[in-house]
Amino acid sequence: MTYAISQNCCNDATCVSVCPVNCIHPAPGERDFGSTETLYIDPAACIDCGACADACPVDAVFPVESLTGPQRTYARMNADYYADAPTPQPAADSPNFHSWSEPAFTRTLPADFAAPRVAIVGTGPAGMYAAEDLLLHTAAEVTLLDRLPVAGGLVRYGVAPDHPATKKIGETFARFHQHPRVRLLLGVEIGEHLTAQELAAHHDAVVYAVGAPGDRRLEIPGEEAVGSISATSFVAWYNAHPDIPADTIDLSAPRVVVVGTGNVALDVARILLTDPEELAGTDIADHALEALRASAVREVVLLGRRGPEDAACTRPELLALTHLPGVHLVVDDHDARIGPALDAADPEDKAVLLRGIDREQVDYTEPPRDDRRRLVFRFHSAPVEVHPSAPAGEHSDGEGRAAPGVAGVRVTGSAGQVDIGAGMLLRAIGYRGAPVPGLPFDESAGTVPHEKGRVAGRPGTYVVGWIKRGPSGGIGANRACAAETVTTLLDDAASGALAQPAHSAKAFRRLVRRRNRHVVDARGMAAIDRAEQARGSRNGRPRSKLATVPELVAASKTRLPLPR
Repeated sequence: MTYAISQNCCNDATCVSVCPVNCIHPAPGERDFGSTETLYIDPAACIDCGACADACPVDAVFPVESLTGPQRTYARMNADYYADAPTPQPAADSPNFHSWSEPAFTRTLPADFAAPRVAIVGTGPAGMYAAEDLLLHTAAEVTLLDRLPVAGGLVRYGVAPDHPATKKIGETFARFHQHPRVRLLLGVEIGEHLTAQELAAHHDAVVYAVGAPGDRRLEIPGEEAVGSISATSFVAWYNAHPDIPADTIDLSAPRVVVVGTGNVALDVARILLTDPEELAGTDIADHALEALRASAVREVVLLGRRGPEDAACTRPELLALTHLPGVHLVVDDHDARIGPALDAADPEDKAVLLRGIDREQVDYTEPPRDDRRRLVFRFHSAPVEVHPSAPAGEHSDGEGRAAPGVAGVRVTGSAGQVDIGAGMLLRAIGYRGAPVPGLPFDESAGTVPHEKGRVAGRPGTYVVGWIKRGPSGGIGANRACAAETVTTLLDDAASGALAQPAHSAKAFRRLVRRRNRHVVDARGMAAIDRAEQARGSRNGRPRSKLATVPELVAASKTRLPLPR
């Protein structure tokens, strides 16, 4: 019996480091590492030890014999990755089928070197991988800051609630919140409570892991209408992000158009069409679950600018979508290129997963049927205009409540333009970084200019994650990204390039608490976690998230002993 890696793979390569026979690839340092959708286990070399399954932070590794139904595809995907590779042979004087490269220890400091004080701004995956690297390889003292009064970043507010295994990586990161060399200070925003200069004056180095909170625009007429929103806002809404009010989303129209075919587009389509009772056992926001139970949405149309062979999603996510219970999938066969592309798809292409789906030329003048939920893939299409349902300034139902502001979307097609009647448009065409007060910013790329993580013209200042490389790569991609930044930081420290902090760590904590009386520390974060789990347990859920800053701050003040 061998093991296979499945849909939830985060690509952080924890499994690679524990495999005793080096049978998981691509591994860090190999050419394809970071470019494949998942990692793959070589069935010819796997010795069935299960070390990878034990170490996987997102429960993505399973024995092949335990995979059933559609999950069997992952066994084939793992084997196919090695199909054209030479049959592995034991290395000379070694029982292993795959050879290891020479060990390298790049993220270390001399034993007699004074422990640096490092501030990390952002507690999402990028920031936490950087913290982990520093804590495990050096004696550094780390201050973790976040503008929200709760830690987690993308893991808490970006991962879909029906992907609980992916969220489990948050447990790996949370163990560092109580680390003896870590100080957690939440609810602290650079540019509001502190300046970048003040932060730098109290630390040897500062690492910014602030992600890409913005989104790309369509730049089409009507895009600003009520009901035309970013998929990032929708994701934040169903994940109880404090920045998105509970009444932001209106699900009173039967059809929704989603622009994009990436994983985020698939996430929002899946959440809109999944039976709400299937979501009731997740950590979805209470207000989102209530809205979905009352939702009128029966059809979601995914718009792809290019053909099915170029869909931006990963193959595992598309495979999961094609087996969504109770949802009828259709490919809109409006373009003569679509059918041949599906029929000619190679077994390893994503498009092959859509080959067996019904094809029809969809009539969007007809309202969706009430008795079914349907997902329509419409390729070779792009939105050109959003039709508002009322003139500007008249979006009200007479009782002061916002009325749906989208009546339809005009899209391109092979036969010209087509109007799709819809009450909501979600643009899922990418995230975008935002300027960080006090740091340089590249407007065209949406990133902070840097050299291997070192911010241009700012000694002692570094970036990691999406603000460094742009919004590409999933959770695990941040591990290698953080390793590069930490290596650069430690090289600078060892060479004497870092200035000594002008103020002590104690002075910094006093400064922070003077600027914000509601700072949440590790004890407060543990109290929030307990409160949310207790709220959820009353309804058979893993947790019920607190959705506003005041609620989070209030929960943080419930003082109990830290968990052992």
